[in-house]
Amino acid sequence: MRYLFLLSLIWTLATVLGCGTSSGPVTANAPSLPPDPRYALAEEPADAKSVIEVRKAAKDGDEVTITGRIGGDVDPWVKGRAAFLIADHSLVACSEREGDTCPTPWDFCCESGIAESKATIKIVDEAGETVPTDARTLLNVKELQTVVIRGQAKRDEAGNLTVLAKRVYVKR
Repeated sequence: MRYLFLLSLIWTLATVLGCGTSSGPVTANAPSLPPDPRYALAEEPADAKSVIEVRKAAKDGDEVTITGRIGGDVDPWVKGRAAFLIADHSLVACSEREGDTCPTPWDFCCESGIAESKATIKIVDEAGETVPTDARTLLNVKELQTVVIRGQAKRDEAGNLTVLAKRVYVKR
């Protein structure tokens, strides 16, 4: 009898918590706290460039201000770290397409050229190390939110862009 009660309770909780309707993207870790002031910008920088512009022009070590939307993959987050992907504003999310019911609209799966339109963002501390806190918690962000990042461009051998971010502005 006890097991039947527990099973019933678990089923009820799973149904209530997991089967709601939403008009926007579903995110596993919905943000609830304000951004950490050590890494947040209070005002939006006016000199931000798009992801595509920065990917074309920035060299390794350049100081950049880049803007994009969180996404570019089914899971744009680095678990337990203040790191994530952003995609260029020119990309259209599945949730912005009439009749599209994609469960992960932030992956921009209907777009071509996604590899050339995204960048990795790593929030770094004073020592240059990636902050060991999930970015969703640190910055109070979720998929498809627009962010503006100030930091240093890092390029790998394949030309991929990572921005070592000192400060982030989150558009609300």
